[in-house]
Amino acid sequence: MKRTMALAILATLALSPLLYVTEAWARAGGGSSGGSRGSRSYSSPAKPPSSPVSPSQPASPAVSQSPQRPGWGGMMGGMLGGLLLGGLLGGLLFGGGFGSGIGLMEILIIGVLAWVAISYLRRRQAAAAPGYAMAGSGSYGAPPAARYDAQPSGGSATSAGGTVTMEAPAGPSELERGLGHIRQMDPGFDPRGFAEGASDIFFKIQGAWTARDMATVSSLLTPEMQGVLQRDCDRLRADRKINRLENIAVRTAEVTEAWQESGQDYVTIHFLASLLDYTTDESGARVLEGSRTEPVKFEEYWTFVRPVGPGPFKLSAIQQAGR
Repeated sequence: MKRTMALAILATLALSPLLYVTEAWARAGGGSSGGSRGSRSYSSPAKPPSSPVSPSQPASPAVSQSPQRPGWGGMMGGMLGGLLLGGLLGGLLFGGGFGSGIGLMEILIIGVLAWVAISYLRRRQAAAAPGYAMAGSGSYGAPPAARYDAQPSGGSATSAGGTVTMEAPAGPSELERGLGHIRQMDPGFDPRGFAEGASDIFFKIQGAWTARDMATVSSLLTPEMQGVLQRDCDRLRADRKINRLENIAVRTAEVTEAWQESGQDYVTIHFLASLLDYTTDESGARVLEGSRTEPVKFEEYWTFVRPVGPGPFKLSAIQQAGR
């Protein structure tokens, strides 16, 4: 009985960070991911093309744009560290080594739980590290200008120093190709103007969320997304709660993805925003969650869809950064 209780306590301690970070958040969508992004529904959205270096840290000469996945060495090192931690905890709490007290299987279980918790927290910290520039500061993935050395007269490709080299221009990015496909049927499509319009939609949907009535913005939502958000609103209403969103400040609204499939245009916007986000009872007198005075910062990707060609877009998905 004591052994079972001790294992339960250790498992709770190991997994408590996971339980904490997966609590339901507030604001429209409840801080979760939902809706449809077509064939990309189960893939992470592309990050913004602009990612400045923090003033407190020097620039790195070569920074990978894709997260590094641990190899077998790192995985085994983390596993062994977790097993060692589990063994030490078992030895301290129970004593007696493997002959008496806690057994080898219990140590393995504790070590695996500790390793999972530590690995998850490291991934969360790595995902939260990069910062993003204000909207308009990036070039939306434009390739660097090609540099051509001057050609000698007469068309010769040699000079006193030897052969003159010419750097080939980089090809269009995936974002540029997607924008090009959309412009084939909508030549006037402008990603900057679209980001500004998406910011207006962002504010309107947050207001409808606080009112717990998504019918007022039904023209801005796909039927699936309206159903997802309204179910959350109905849950708040049933619990006699109101999620209040105030002092919303959108720091970044930037197009990160654009593509076509199945006769539809898709565009994803990265939002970096801050706001006062707190939940009260229906009278508004008692704060149940959050703070009236402490703003919170968050990142989300909103994907919009429409039939191919000029026409209004509708919100089809909300996805959290790092998920």
